[in-house]
Amino acid sequence: MLLDRHLVTGLVGLWSASKTYAACSSNLLIDNFTTWINGVNNLDWPNGDDGSMTAIAGSAGQVVFIPKDENSYFYESFECQQPVTNGYGAIQFTLQGPAGGSFAFELQTTERCNNYNGSYGSSYNIVSDLTGQRQTVTLPLEGFDNDPNYDAVVGLVWSTFSQNGVQWSVGNITFVCGSGSGSQVTTTVPTRSTVLPATTTRRSTVLSTATRSTISPVVTSQPATCSNLLIDDWESQSRLTFLGYNAMGQASSDDRTMSSIIVSGRRVMLNPKDADSYFYSQFGCLNAANRYGGISFRIRAARGTSFAVTLGYAQTCGATNDQTVTLTTAQLKWTFDGTERLYSFPFSAFTGVDTTKLTVINFSNFNAAAVFGPMFFYCGSTASEYTIPSTSPTSPPVTRSTTAAPAPAPAKVLVIDSFASSGTNALGEWHGADEGGMTLTFGNNVMTIRTNDSDLAWYTQLTNQCADLRSYAGGYLHIAYSGSNKFSVALQQHNVQCNPDIKPYPETWDSLEAARYGTATDIYMPLNHFNVNLTRAIGFALKGFYSTEPTTFSKIEIVPSLPSGWKLPTKLASGNLVFACTRPNSFAFAIDDGDPKYAQRVMDIINQADIPVTFFTVGLPLLDKSNGLADMYKEMAARGHQIALHSYTHPKMEGLPDTAAIDWEYNNDIGAVRQVFGDGIIHTNYFRPPFGTEGARMRQRLAAALQDANPYIVQWSIDVEDWIWAESDTPVKQLDAFKRDLAMGGNLLVMHYLYNSTVELLPEFIRLARATGKTLMRVDQCMGDPKAPPL
Repeated sequence: MLLDRHLVTGLVGLWSASKTYAACSSNLLIDNFTTWINGVNNLDWPNGDDGSMTAIAGSAGQVVFIPKDENSYFYESFECQQPVTNGYGAIQFTLQGPAGGSFAFELQTTERCNNYNGSYGSSYNIVSDLTGQRQTVTLPLEGFDNDPNYDAVVGLVWSTFSQNGVQWSVGNITFVCGSGSGSQVTTTVPTRSTVLPATTTRRSTVLSTATRSTISPVVTSQPATCSNLLIDDWESQSRLTFLGYNAMGQASSDDRTMSSIIVSGRRVMLNPKDADSYFYSQFGCLNAANRYGGISFRIRAARGTSFAVTLGYAQTCGATNDQTVTLTTAQLKWTFDGTERLYSFPFSAFTGVDTTKLTVINFSNFNAAAVFGPMFFYCGSTASEYTIPSTSPTSPPVTRSTTAAPAPAPAKVLVIDSFASSGTNALGEWHGADEGGMTLTFGNNVMTIRTNDSDLAWYTQLTNQCADLRSYAGGYLHIAYSGSNKFSVALQQHNVQCNPDIKPYPETWDSLEAARYGTATDIYMPLNHFNVNLTRAIGFALKGFYSTEPTTFSKIEIVPSLPSGWKLPTKLASGNLVFACTRPNSFAFAIDDGDPKYAQRVMDIINQADIPVTFFTVGLPLLDKSNGLADMYKEMAARGHQIALHSYTHPKMEGLPDTAAIDWEYNNDIGAVRQVFGDGIIHTNYFRPPFGTEGARMRQRLAAALQDANPYIVQWSIDVEDWIWAESDTPVKQLDAFKRDLAMGGNLLVMHYLYNSTVELLPEFIRLARATGKTLMRVDQCMGDPKAPPL
């Protein structure tokens, strides 16, 4: 931390000295956390927790954290401020903590601003009697202990939280004019949590109110005694079924006993395979006594459906021999009729369960499918509905300028596709789709696409070599269609050799969002909105479909002008999509997350080979302290390896239903990386999309989340195909795939350490890469990024 913390001892009373404030025209915003990912506040000075919290993450409006122990704190630093001279009479911020809770607020001041040398004194107030809801706290600049100089303030610290292991938040921190009475922070908005809930523990406050002055907060919300504790809101299919976590960050799974588990619209559908199918969700070791009365959630199931509910508890936290009590839906008096209704049970129904050490809920013995809504611990003795939190504010989109001067419009229309044939387009060139999962229907000069996979695309080529579209640079791509507009349109760029047998092919492309550029029948996209080299065009692709609704296309063409009155959107930044290193004679190993049990072996191989690599890490497992990934990656970062982003729960990003879901992935991933590696240590604008799934929305929102017009979306030109061969009878084919792509000029690798066979082939991959004579380096180095460390 920039400013060391010191506790002040001694008995000092609270007083209310009268002050005269200078004229003040507007409040001074210290932090609304829109620049959190950069490690600074709105005054461009450091903020953070120095790793003292169990979890911390920020989004526009607030920072959310879980204190670890009595040494946990959050700080804001800034250039020495003169509140009295400038007419600021109070510090105001929003805060949410446990009902009845308290914390210490530290004001750090120096003797004079004009000769501040880094030394300061600390003065305190205790804020107590919190409401449990988000409230506004206004602290007048008076009454602090230690007689501080209120006209030389250099920092603020929140600490000594009355409860650890529970979620707190602070937001919209501001110096306010005058005494602050009646002032409101205009940016106050509810936001979604971006950290994991934790087991509740309690401790006594270490600062005594007998030796600290106290102050009652100015509140703008009604008191509350308890907040329902979410177990799972079914926010993410991949969080649940790919990674196996619930909203508490605990294990949740069916252990592959179900026929299917489908997450949609904050609901989960459990389709049992047989009588042995089950599904569980763990709590850690949760003390629910005297706070939560039971568990509540909505259920939809057909008439006659039945299953069993089991509660587990520990005799000692950390023990592996859980005790259980099981009741059937009949014993709970639950009946179903095909409609969704609220169901609940009090803990008292499960005789003998120790509610101070709850560990798991398990559902079993299904005789039919069931759909569950958000599941949570309800407060008190009365079951209640779960309230979906308001969507968090999203980062503003980053726009990108196009050509400095408009290019001349093309002299004529270029009809690319009129869908007269299923095999070729109007230019006589190939058109067709990726294999698997995409249904194409041709007839009467139209084509209908149906797909349930955002990773698939349909292509219409201009040529199999390089097409020069510079004469059309001032024109517009026109697509006539009907049906869903939930897809992207990409213009693909060939490699320098214009050779499809050389990696990478294509070299890159840029994607635009169909819904932003169209009406219900027509789409018009300026060619200069596609950030590609128009001298090396290959063709257009329809891709990134995020709806199962069909779309029917009747024409794709380039036209010289827009219809009268047509309004074009601004070009949003979409980053750099890369498949290969651009630095001459370079090669990069870019390794995605895998099974933690193989992590140490991967580290040993890389250390022995003495090469720098890039790790693309998924945020949620990074926060799981039980798997050791965070410690491994911190060690690798200290050794000079690059840590980069790979989403929070590993979904197909472009397939997510809306931008809020995409933002949730980015913001939580960025927050997880920042939490583990600390403020200002790791900031990366390199992202590898899970499964390689790319589209306009995920690119635009990445640029917005990072507030960077040019982030790197990193794909690959060497694929060891571990996802095909690692668990097959011929795992050596991973080596064959590596050799094939290497011979074709590939120099940017993708692999996972999910399987032992892949990990044990890593030394041979490294040997073969070195044998090419290329220098092995990190991805940012092989891209020639000026911010990358020198070789």
